[in-house]
Amino acid sequence: QVQLVESGGGLVEPGGSLRLSCAATGSTDSILHMDWFRQALGKQRDLVATIDNVGDPSYVDSVKGRFTISSDNDKRALYLEMHNLIPEDTAVYYCSVLWGRGWRSWGQGTQVTVSS
Repeated sequence: QVQLVESGGGLVEPGGSLRLSCAATGSTDSILHMDWFRQALGKQRDLVATIDNVGDPSYVDSVKGRFTISSDNDKRALYLEMHNLIPEDTAVYYCSVLWGRGWRSWGQGTQVTVSS
C-alpha cells in the first residue's frame, strides 16, 4: 500500500504562485511513477503532470511553462510548483502514484482557487 497526503492549496490571485506538496508513505520503493491530477467543479479528473521512474517529467499542454513537477529521490515526496496561475487552474488537485503491479493510490485532494 502507498498512502498519500497533499498540502499547499489555497486562494491566490491571477498571476500568483503556489507550491503543492504530497507526502508518500508505505511501499514507496514500488512506485512506478508519480502524478498530479486536477478536477474542476462539474468536470472530469484530468492528468496535469507526471514524473516517471527516472525523473523525466511531462505536462498537459495547458500548464507547460507554468507548472513544474518534481520528486525526492526516495519518492517519499512529490511537488507541483505552479506559476502564472489563471482562473482556469481552479480545481481540486490530487496526488496519485502507480505502484507495484499497476495499482493506483490517491491522496485526499487539495483545493486551489485562482480568483481576484
